[in-house]
Amino acid sequence: MATRIRLRRMGRKKHPTYRIIVADRMAPRDGKFIESIGHYEPQADPVVLNVDREKALHWLSEGATPSETVKSLMRKAGVFKPVVEPVVVAAAPVVEDAPVEEAEAPEAPAED
Repeated sequence: MATRIRLRRMGRKKHPTYRIIVADRMAPRDGKFIESIGHYEPQADPVVLNVDREKALHWLSEGATPSETVKSLMRKAGVFKPVVEPVVVAAAPVVEDAPVEEAEAPEAPAED
């Protein structure tokens, strides 16, 4: 079954909200879907965009292809950014250098 990640229109007239869904490629826009993985409210102030990263990556690994709009929204939500775990590096012991003695400049002869 070919699956597609796309938007499903919700909300009322002139005030749309969208659900990001996984559906069969041939299913109608607002028809039957497999799973909802997020939602998008473009007219809210500020814009609301929630995507379940784990579900999205799961469906992408299963071969689902996102629509251009959903791909852009997923990029904004940070789905494609790699998860970087903080690396704990042991601090090296601080080695104090031996004190450097300043070289004494030769004294100028005193003028009488």
